[in-house]
Amino acid sequence: MNKVITWNPLREIDEAQNRFNPFFLARFPNRMGSGAIDSLSVADWSPDVDISEDDRGYLLKADLPEMKKDDVRVTVEDGILCVSGERKSVKEDQKRKFHRIERSFGTFERSFTLPEDADSTKVTAEFHDGVLKVHLPTTPIARSKAIEVQVK
Repeated sequence: MNKVITWNPLREIDEAQNRFNPFFLARFPNRMGSGAIDSLSVADWSPDVDISEDDRGYLLKADLPEMKKDDVRVTVEDGILCVSGERKSVKEDQKRKFHRIERSFGTFERSFTLPEDADSTKVTAEFHDGVLKVHLPTTPIARSKAIEVQVK
């Protein structure tokens, strides 16, 4: 299965810097955080989302592994559904040394424009086993009635 990888322009700079580090730049950190001080770059992750529709409404599913319900926020405002939260990073301890960390951490925010027939007053959400499910019931769209206007 193919996976889309977010392009980070700083990664290319880091790769070039890593080639020179053994010679004369070893004491300087790279931009991805592999150095003496923590990286100042923003986490570049966004949870995967599926949106489906059936006869009862829309269902948005977001994969949020290892997150807790209290770390996730769902809001609806002005026809925009917003899912946001933060996945906390793993802290090293004295007993465990990480050799590679590929999972993304930090804050995220995803926004979705609601369709006309979504009833934003009846949105519900549930969080279980790292999956957020947001239910958006539908309502019939009020069809505008054409009225013929007499021109005088």
